[in-house]
Amino acid sequence: METAKIQTIAPDLLNQHLAGLSEILTATVLDGASVGFILPHDDGKSRAFWTGSVFPEVEKGNRRLLIASLDGRAVGTVQLITGLPENQPHRAEIAKLLVHPDFRRRGLARQLMQAAEKDARTLAKTLLTLDTRTGDSAEPLYASLGFSVAGVIPDYCRAPEENRLEATTYMYKKLV
Repeated sequence: METAKIQTIAPDLLNQHLAGLSEILTATVLDGASVGFILPHDDGKSRAFWTGSVFPEVEKGNRRLLIASLDGRAVGTVQLITGLPENQPHRAEIAKLLVHPDFRRRGLARQLMQAAEKDARTLAKTLLTLDTRTGDSAEPLYASLGFSVAGVIPDYCRAPEENRLEATTYMYKKLV
């Protein structure tokens, strides 16, 4: 296992990380990850996602963006969504755990998840939730980190490379 530098990115530093984040997202989607995008996909779509969807939420304080770096290069990321309805101040959502395909199988996803959980605990969150493509390689990772399956929704989303629907597994972890 390689130890990465994991940072929670401050809002004023977001644009400095745009190129690296876009590279990670584009490579991940092109590698077949089901993370909300379909093929064809390019860097322009990735940049639009970060600048139009994620960065504004980080700036508002509704989400935290964590980046894993090796030798100064961004190689992975995960988001902790904290801006939830007022009846859910106790929980946060994990979103878009992405590791560049060239850097997988090195323990980086686990390190990112552990850092996100640490952030959640710092914010006094007692419940984490997430969803993942059913049968995806991330599902056993989440289970090994203590997440339990809440349920599976069939035909939840379109596969990135084909015109077929895939199931999604919802998972949770109590932090108390």
